[in-house]
Amino acid sequence: MQQIIDRRLAGKNKSIGNRERFLRRYKTQIKDAVRRAIDGRGIRDIERGEDVHIPKKDISEPVFHHGTGGKREMVHPGNQEYLAGDRIKRPPSGGGGGGGSGQGQASDSGEGEDDFVFSLSKEEFMQVFFEDLALPHLVRTQLAETPEWKSHRAGYVSDGNPSNLHVVRSMRGALGRRIALGMTSRRELHELEAELAQVQADAKPGDTVALARIVELEAAILALKKRLGAIPFLDPIDLRFRNRVRVPVPSSKAVMFCLMDVSGSMDEGRKELSKRFFILLYLFLTRHYEKIEIVFIRHHTQAQEVDEQGFFHSTETGGTVVSSALVLMEEIVRARYPSDQWNIYGAQASDGDNWHHDSGRCRELLEQKILPLCRYYAYVQVADPEQNLWEEYSRLAEVSGPHFAMRKVTEASQIYPIFRDLFKKEGASA
Repeated sequence: MQQIIDRRLAGKNKSIGNRERFLRRYKTQIKDAVRRAIDGRGIRDIERGEDVHIPKKDISEPVFHHGTGGKREMVHPGNQEYLAGDRIKRPPSGGGGGGGSGQGQASDSGEGEDDFVFSLSKEEFMQVFFEDLALPHLVRTQLAETPEWKSHRAGYVSDGNPSNLHVVRSMRGALGRRIALGMTSRRELHELEAELAQVQADAKPGDTVALARIVELEAAILALKKRLGAIPFLDPIDLRFRNRVRVPVPSSKAVMFCLMDVSGSMDEGRKELSKRFFILLYLFLTRHYEKIEIVFIRHHTQAQEVDEQGFFHSTETGGTVVSSALVLMEEIVRARYPSDQWNIYGAQASDGDNWHHDSGRCRELLEQKILPLCRYYAYVQVADPEQNLWEEYSRLAEVSGPHFAMRKVTEASQIYPIFRDLFKKEGASA
């Protein structure tokens, strides 16, 4: 009796295949559950898992069963009321209620079933959360001086790393080699065995010629069997290894400019809305794009490039000159991010209150210098009144096309829908 022990390494989550199939099958219910969970969370609490409740009726599998009608005989244990030929009434309808109905009402009879609870991990939750979002108009740029490389399969080779050994291909080659090398010997062996059987059958007692032939045939058969047995089961020339080659691919280099107004008119509530929007944008970019650069710019009367910590937590404030941030963005683009090699994006958050002589200049800077370099630029106003900056940007939106978008956000609950609307995949619904 042979015993087979599987010693292959496996991760802790051995049911990952079942989880992936479940996520694909009930994708709609899970996406609805994630959307409901987002409504009750803060932006900083986005990155955690979630328990998804799915009604039992939504995960029931189709089964074959006997239909009504026909003539059947069966024995019911414990029957003390009916005899053969009696007619039995159907049970009353509406007897049991489902426990997962969500009505929250008690019942004194009937049985039900609870909802199926499925726990989404942090990674699975974030995957569903950002599934249908993407940077608009992202294109492959030209090959850089140091091109990106991608590994591709390129058949099989006879030398390689043992971890790349292709067992099936190697055994197939070994089998073909054994068949080819032993074909002539096996044919001769079959012929000699047939001749030996014929000589033994025709030999008569005392026939020295036949006896000598039998000895000769047996010696030849033994030599052929030794020759066949000397053919190795697996030879180094049979080994085949998976081969992979590195080829240069066009790089999708992208940079996102985050511009936030921190002037005196931006009170704590408006700053908090801006920070929530940019935190969501930051999570989206760092999760979906491995090689994207993010430039943080804060401005009041003067603009300054800062790091992530300074962008989200600095308390600096002052007057308002929005054009200072746009000028700094253009300078950085010209100096570090050539538009023929980079996909350039911009996201700006402000309350719209600007020095009135500066708003027209902001529109001119965007129209003439920044938008021609950008794939996409989004403006979010965190105040309801339509200030002079909103009016100037509205004029720009009429002529700029799909590369420029502007929205208003006045409550925290509006941030996620607006974010999805601004960064939805091309051709997808928000």
